Amino acid sequence: MATALATATVLSVEGKKTGSVALPDVFKAPLRADVVRTVFVGMSKNKRQAHGVKYESGYDTAAISWGTGRAVARIPRVPGGGTHRAGQGAFGNMCRGGGMFNPLKTWRKWHRKINVTAKRHALAASIAASAVAPLVMARGHEVMDVPEVPLVLSADAEAISTTKAAIAALKAVGLGAELEKSDASKKVRTGKGKMRNRRYVLRKGPLVVYAGADAAIAKAARNIPGVELCSVERLNLLQLAPGGTFGRLCVWTQPAVERLGELYGSYAAGSSVKKGYTLPRPMMANTDIARIINSDEIQSVLQPAKMTPSAPRQRKNALKNRNVLARLCPGVLAQKKVAALAHVKGSVVQKKIAALKVKKSEKAKKVKGANKTYFKNLTSAHPIYTKKPTKAERDAMEEEAAAAEEEE
Repeated sequence: MATALATATVLSVEGKKTGSVALPDVFKAPLRADVVRTVFVGMSKNKRQAHGVKYESGYDTAAISWGTGRAVARIPRVPGGGTHRAGQGAFGNMCRGGGMFNPLKTWRKWHRKINVTAKRHALAASIAASAVAPLVMARGHEVMDVPEVPLVLSADAEAISTTKAAIAALKAVGLGAELEKSDASKKVRTGKGKMRNRRYVLRKGPLVVYAGADAAIAKAARNIPGVELCSVERLNLLQLAPGGTFGRLCVWTQPAVERLGELYGSYAAGSSVKKGYTLPRPMMANTDIARIINSDEIQSVLQPAKMTPSAPRQRKNALKNRNVLARLCPGVLAQKKVAALAHVKGSVVQKKIAALKVKKSEKAKKVKGANKTYFKNLTSAHPIYTKKPTKAERDAMEEEAAAAEEEE
């Protein structure tokens, strides 16, 4: 809920308490920031003036493609010579100075339809947010000297006819710092808006809401920097939630607050002015979720928290992890230690290895040449006998050799 206040204090133009006024149920409407933002964006778009680009923008040159065979893209190119412009690409939306893709037209869909009920809900949420001091302060308004939020002035405020009296009345109710902040914030706008009737920028000040159709304050306070005025019959979301963020500092007159009850009605009965409209009902009576969850009523029916399951055992590589290797092969670490000592000069292992090498070399010297001797003895024990050819065979062989030479 936005606020639980039943009444608000009514202040005179001198800043003194003169009574109280019952706050209508619209100040208790749920704070729907999403609805306010959606409606604000749509309403902002509806203020735009249709515009478009000239039909021949980017196509006002006699460009033509060079065709294929010249190792360049087939985009149309500017004719002529002697300048940087000659030979440059034209027409295409990817070219410098070319036409834009899907050019903006004046007949595009500029307007955004907004449901009437959505606009009314957004206004109700903005009105309720204006009565919440933290939200008003979050928007940057100076409300430390304001006696109460929402700030309600007596009906005499609507009869103020001079700007001097209007400034004095606003300062009397604690809005002096707010007026100074707005006045000091006036600066020249950056960019080309200076040439388009938007030369200065100014921070938002208080919004004065009055009820009388001929209220003199509408003209008396309209020239104060940052101060805006609006009739309660024509409340505008663009003023109540500038930038789509509710929490505008509002100064209500007592007749305006009383008129709000007729315009928006109550939860018991709908509005008597807006046909078929009823204030939105909050989804939750208490939005303090942490307090609800930690209450005894909720905690007594909740199941105990489940313990987080233990993570599965991590598989480790035995070739990289010494502890896992020792678990798989008992004694392997001792073997690695012994092997490492083999490279340490003067260690027991190194001396033992050196002694084995000496013993092996001595044994090799003893048997050196024994293999050759054994093979020699083996071949001599079994001589190879060859049969000599007879004289007739030798003569035949010689004749064959001579015949072969003659043929060559």
